Amino acid sequence: MIGSIDCMHWEWKNCPTAWKGQYSRGSGKPTIVLEAVASYDLWIWHAFFGPPGTLNDINVLDRSPVFDDIINGQAPQVDFSVNGKEYDLAYYLTDGIYPKWATFIQSISLPQGPKAVLFAQHQEAARKDVERAFGVLQARFAIVKNPALCWDKVKIEKIMRASIILHNMIVENERDECSQFDVSGLQQGEGSGSSHVDLTYSTDIPTNIANQMGVRTRIRDRQAHQQLKGDLVEHIWHKFGRDQHNN
Repeated sequence: MIGSIDCMHWEWKNCPTAWKGQYSRGSGKPTIVLEAVASYDLWIWHAFFGPPGTLNDINVLDRSPVFDDIINGQAPQVDFSVNGKEYDLAYYLTDGIYPKWATFIQSISLPQGPKAVLFAQHQEAARKDVERAFGVLQARFAIVKNPALCWDKVKIEKIMRASIILHNMIVENERDECSQFDVSGLQQGEGSGSSHVDLTYSTDIPTNIANQMGVRTRIRDRQAHQQLKGDLVEHIWHKFGRDQHNN
């Protein structure tokens, strides 16, 4: 798992009148969307800022470069096993609006049985990381919490980019010195799952549009999504659920 992905709307108070309809949604206030991926320690791995506020998370995802490195063969190789099965595409935790792709894992909206309930609890708890990151970002920088006062969208993008960079610098500085977060529970032990990331870039670079479309199809594979989700349910039950169920 790379992290949790979600979107945040930043109100644009001085949006030009000609653009107001494009950037306004149900609230009537123009907003600009930030799509971000955050990990458990609130580090923001990916940020895509600028789409109009009328777009929902799916429309923003269609414009986002979040999978460009994978499609172009420039992402680090990822190999992991869950419930005894091998996978080579990392995944993100999402809410229910995102599509059922091999790279997205949602919660179970109406869990039936102890396995599904336990999985939903763990997924929803971990997915809050990106929402916490948005909250911390706004708490640290009042300019992001309050409506944007600039007229120029380019300046607003620079403000958001600078705020995210400073946020990550703070997280990195506090990670080893001041963080009280216990990561031992997140590290893989002797269970039914393991992972490995090869930090060297992939040599299997798509050379033509046909190969790139093949990678894109693998990312959006619904069958692979269902298989991975089922294996994750079993893995979480194997690791956390048996003792809880017996008690």
